[in-house]
Amino acid sequence: MMVQMGEADGMVSGAAHSTAHTIRPSFEIIKTKPGAKIVSSVFLMALEDRVLVYGDCAVNPDPTAEQLADIAVQSAATAEQFGVDPRIAMLSYSTGTSGTGADVDKVREATALVREGEPQLDVEGPIQYDAAVDASVAKTKLPDSSVAGRATVFVFPDLNTGNNTYKAVQRSAGAIAIGPVLQGLNKPVNDLSRGALVDDIINTVVITAIQAQASSPAAAH
Repeated sequence: MMVQMGEADGMVSGAAHSTAHTIRPSFEIIKTKPGAKIVSSVFLMALEDRVLVYGDCAVNPDPTAEQLADIAVQSAATAEQFGVDPRIAMLSYSTGTSGTGADVDKVREATALVREGEPQLDVEGPIQYDAAVDASVAKTKLPDSSVAGRATVFVFPDLNTGNNTYKAVQRSAGAIAIGPVLQGLNKPVNDLSRGALVDDIINTVVITAIQAQASSPAAAH
């Protein structure tokens, strides 16, 4: 209520409450931004030499093609807020036209919707993770793509894939995973894991402050 009434610029919660208890009141009171179809989330994955944006790894279990497109657009906007030039990879187990099946078709349709609705965005899909990040693989699989081999925003086809991938990269590659950063709400609200460390809480507070400043330059308290 303080955030909704303008008495606070953002909220961080979840160290002692479930994700549902943090997010549900936000849906009911703060609500979604105009134009946002759903509320989704990203993790900012801080690697040694760069920051990557992973979405959605925390909120939507099995998004439709339309919702996946919305997640991609929101994730690109979040990337820009944090100084990451968005090059969007719509991930699948197939790259380009090589595969078929309902899951691939969903990603293909979502990619088309992003291109149609936001033609200024750099987006590729369906694309496999290796083709999205590795220039040599990209040269073989999608040589003419401006995203392949240099993607910065990774949109996972479902929560199962996204949640496991961010945790695998966090634990195996030593990445710092900051998030989940919620997007699509009218005002900044972010969730913590109940296993959050002090550093995790500090990082999320800083992220929330940056979001507040981005949405309202006067909001700096």
